[in-house]
Formats: sequence, C-alpha cells, structure tokens
Amino acid sequence: MSEARHIALYTDYKSPYAYLAKDPAYELERDFPVRLEILPYVLDIPSYLGSARVGADGTVLEENRNAHQWRRVKYSYMDCRRAARKRGLTIRGPQKIWDSALAAAGMLHAQRAGDAVFRRYHDMVFERFWRRDLDIEDVTVISAVLTESGADGAGFADYAEAGRAEVAAISRAAEAQGVFGVPSFVLDGELFWGREHLPDIRDMLAA
Repeated sequence: MSEARHIALYTDYKSPYAYLAKDPAYELERDFPVRLEILPYVLDIPSYLGSARVGADGTVLEENRNAHQWRRVKYSYMDCRRAARKRGLTIRGPQKIWDSALAAAGMLHAQRAGDAVFRRYHDMVFERFWRRDLDIEDVTVISAVLTESGADGAGFADYAEAGRAEVAAISRAAEAQGVFGVPSFVLDGELFWGREHLPDIRDMLAA
C-alpha cells in the first residue's frame, strides 16, 4: 500500500475565503489517500487592505483605507456571502480587523488532543466567528471552545503566549515557501493559493 501523500493547508480564522475552503479541503482526505496538515498563517490585512472599524449598523467609526481598498473589501464580502449562501453558511462582515493569533494558537493546542478534537475546534471557531458569536482575541473564550471541543481548555492560558510564538514561526516558515495568503495549499512542493485551485489539486491526486 502506497504511503499517503501530504498536503499542507495554511489557513486563518479571520479569512472568509479560508472558511469557504475548510470543508472542501476535508473532502480531499475522504476521496484520496492523502494526509491533510492544517497550519496557521496569520494575515496582516492592514498592510494590503487598510483597516477600519464599523458599528453594528454598518456605520464607519474609524478608517485607514483608500477608495480602492474599500471597493476590494466590499466586493470580497459580497463574493464570499454569495458562495456561502449556496452552502447554507453564514458570513457576516467583521466590525474590525481581528488579531487571530490567539485562536491560531488554540488550533495548535487542539491538534495535540487528536484529529477529532481539532476538527470540532476548527469547525466551531470558523462557524461562530463568522456569525459574530466568538471573540477570538479573548483567552477565556478560546479556552472555553477548547474545553467544549474535548481539549485541555484549562491549560490553554499557560500555553497561549508560547502558542503565539509558535504560530508566528509557522507563518514565517510558510513565507519562506512563498505563502502570502490563505487558503494556501502545498502539494509536492507546488503552491496553490485559493480554493478555486481545488480541482487542480484533485487532478494531481487522481493522476
């Protein structure tokens, strides 16, 4: 029996595109003899899309974003909501640029408890964050999700800062491979950015 091929998937909880890629990525393991390794890559969104903070009614409270960046952001969320509706998912635009490093550290913590625990954590964080029901910057909140997932939530606070450093190291190593955004897949040393390349990845696996 041949050894399962390895696919690295770099993801970030604050990316709606990464959320939309999550379940189709799981299906690769279902349909092919592959091992999917899900890794954190924390996006620096203000560096290329600026930043803003909006109220619950959509009123812009603070902004550091030019007109071109606003058009890109508005289109991106419209595009993601369009795709989400087809799958029964909810994507509500966030009211600020979130720091997802703590939730990413939670990802690593959950992975050490096994695949089933990690999948529960991963699914819950994505779903609740995009419903605006989860504060991914609050260590108590992330600890609670870990506990609910079956991981050691009580021990997460002690690991959180080391976890942040681990996430940063993984992100920098990803950049050394050419990663710049999410979702990014690496198969046989080849980088694919975006879920639209999943058919190409499937073709490679089927060949």
